[in-house]
Parts: sequence; C-alpha cells; structure tokens
Amino acid sequence: MEPKRKRMSATRRIVLLFLGTILIGTLLLCLPISAKSREWTPFFHSLFTATSATCVTGLTVFDTCTHWSLFGQIVILILIQCGGLGVMTTITMFAVFAKRRISLYERKLLMQSEGTMRTGGVIKLLKRVVAGTFLFEGCGAILLAFRFCADPRIGFWRGLFYAVFHAVSAFCNAGFDLMGRLSPGSSLTLFASDVLVNLTISVLIIIGGIGFFVWDDILQKKLKFKTYTLQSKLVLTVSAALILFGWVFFFLFEQDSSLAGLGLGQKLLTSLFQSITARTAGFFTTDLSKLSVPGNLLMTALMFVGGSPGSTAGGVKTTTVAVLLMQLVASSRGNKNPTVFKRCIDDETVKRAASIGAIYVLLDLFGTMFISAVDHFPLQDILFETVSAAGTVGLSTGITSQFSAASQLVLILLMFSGRVGGLTMMVTFAEKKKNIPLKRPNEKILIG
Repeated sequence: MEPKRKRMSATRRIVLLFLGTILIGTLLLCLPISAKSREWTPFFHSLFTATSATCVTGLTVFDTCTHWSLFGQIVILILIQCGGLGVMTTITMFAVFAKRRISLYERKLLMQSEGTMRTGGVIKLLKRVVAGTFLFEGCGAILLAFRFCADPRIGFWRGLFYAVFHAVSAFCNAGFDLMGRLSPGSSLTLFASDVLVNLTISVLIIIGGIGFFVWDDILQKKLKFKTYTLQSKLVLTVSAALILFGWVFFFLFEQDSSLAGLGLGQKLLTSLFQSITARTAGFFTTDLSKLSVPGNLLMTALMFVGGSPGSTAGGVKTTTVAVLLMQLVASSRGNKNPTVFKRCIDDETVKRAASIGAIYVLLDLFGTMFISAVDHFPLQDILFETVSAAGTVGLSTGITSQFSAASQLVLILLMFSGRVGGLTMMVTFAEKKKNIPLKRPNEKILIG
C-alpha cells in the first residue's frame, strides 16, 4: 500500500505564497511598461521594490513616482493591498466571491495567516475584514481627494489616483508615496502643515495597525471597553500609550533639530504624525536626516515595537512588548505569572513573547553588523535602516539607495522576515517530520 503523502504545513505554505507573490511582482516590475523610461528595470531593483511593497515596508531604491509608470505604480499598489490583507486572505477572498467551497485545510491556512486563535467563523471574519478594509480605504481616499484634486500641481484625475494610492498605502501601513512629482523623496513633507492630510493618513495608519480582531471586538461590543477581550484591551491601551509617549518625547527631543523653525502648532502636528507613522507606516512630514541622536533612537525604538497582531503592521508587536514588560514587573515582585486587567498570562505566551523579542533583536543586530562591515555610514543611521526593514516600517534617513547590493539584499531578507514573522520563519526552517518525546534531567544555572 502506497504511503499517504504528507501535506505541506500551513507555515511553509504561507511563506511560499508570499515568495510567489514577490516573484510575480518582481517580473512585472522588470518589464519596460512598468518604467517611465520604457526600459527594462534591473531584476535586483525590481525584487527590492516588490519585496518592500508585498511586505508593506516602504523602503525604496527608486522614487516611486519618477521611476515607475502608471502600470508600475498599479502593480505596486496591488502588491501593497495583497501584502496588507495577507496573501492567503486575498486568495480566499476571490474563492469566496467565486462561491467555491473553502476546505478545512484552507481555513487552517487562513487562520494561521491572520493570526487568529479561533477556528470557527473564520470565513465570516474574512468578509468583515475585506469589507472593513475597503470601507476605511474608500473613506480615506475621499477625504484625501478633496486636497489632492484641488492642488494645481497634481490635477484632478491624477489627484483621484493619488488619493486612492495613499489611502491604501496608509491603511496597509506601507509608506509608499507618489509625491516625487512635486519633490523626489519628499514623502508628505510638503503637506506637513495640512491638518486634513495629516489626520486622515494618521487615522488610516492607526486603524490598519490595531488589528482585524480588535475591529471585530469593537464592532460586536461597541464602546463597552470592560467587555473586550484581553487582547483588544492590551492593543488599545499599549497603542494609545506609545502614541502619546512618542508624541511628547519627539516634541521635546527635536526642538532644535528637525522641528527647528516651525511654529508651535506645526511642531505639535509633526510630532504627533511622526509618533504614529514610526510604529510601522513609513510616511514622514519632516526631514529624517536632521533627527537628533535621541530623536533617532526614539524613532528606532518605536519602529522596533511596530503594530499589533493580526494587522497590516509589522514589528515585534504591541502585545509582545506588553507581555515582556508585565513579566519583568511580575519577576521583580516575585510573582510567577504576570497579570493584567484581572487576567493571568500563561507561561506559553510569555515564552513565545520572549522568543519573538529575541529573534527580532538578533535580526536587527546581525543586519546592522553586516551592513556596517560592507558600507561605511554612521552606525545610528544603519541601525535605523535595519530596524525599519525588520519592522516593515519603511522610514529612512535617505541612505537606502546608496547601499551596496549586498546590504540591500540584507534589507530584503529583513523585510521578508519581518512581514512573515520572525517566529514563523524560524518554525519554517526548524520543522521536523518526527517529534520524539524525550524528557531530559533538570539542572539549575545562574542567571543575571
């Protein structure tokens, strides 16, 4: 009797789906039709751009507006949307619209891709996610269209496309922009004092970054915070605290640096925007090459944390940092397990959080060391780039395009690992066919 062939694990299939999407995007961006010059774009540069778009990062080697044609920009936009929703979510969405039956294995894939712990109602949740995504992006596009369509430098029809592109890019926390038409590499600096653009982009970033399951909780339980799940409570509390923390300290640190010469109102608006976008979005309204040393480190720390689980954002995630901090407090008090909102965090969650934190630290450390050995730039700027790539943020001090091919390859690997998830990557390579239960004898060692 022929042995039954083992089906590929959900983790590996998700990784392969992302790789396949990046490869298709790379080949499309290589085509002459994708470039304004109507010439072939080198494979490596196309690979970097496709990876950055699919992994919703925003780091670029070419200005998105000046190098890529309308076709190339649409390819990038589709990659951003697929990467933000999740490749498996996008594929399942088309299957649902085609009224094809979703198998149990596909439901498991979708569950793991979206990071949900629930096996039931996953298709219903998917429909809510897709509907919510297009609703928020549509509302954001309408608001941005009021500003972009009225700008004579952009024009009405181009303004409509710009509004849609930036709404999708902001909601998916991608950070790609088309403002190179006005000033290459400027991102949203020309709209730094525009309240409508700043607040619209900021709200889209926050909604996209808190996670699909927090939406679902809010939708079902309205504004009754006490009835939310523990994850929703942690996500909302930590996200609000980080935004406030980043806002206050960016304002204090950058008075004589990137905020110099601005009025009080614009300083407050710019500080708020940078605090929000630093978590994983990649837009900026001030020259990041002028950041002070403490401001640079503040942005790096916020990028390291990133958004929340099951969202369009990357990074270590808010809940991971919350669990690690709570465990630190619990250990200092001699308690076995951390507690929050009258709930106890189990050992398995604490171990997983520690593993994820360690993986991202190692990714950033080795990425920074390698790039420092190859390219000679200030260490703080290189660390900024590597944390930005691993956290799928996309902020840059302007040196990404100046890196050698070897350093850019490191950034590609960091972006991919950051979007798929550091722990997912480790599990993918460490999966074994057999797991033999074997208990070794215990022995204590000194710690600290």
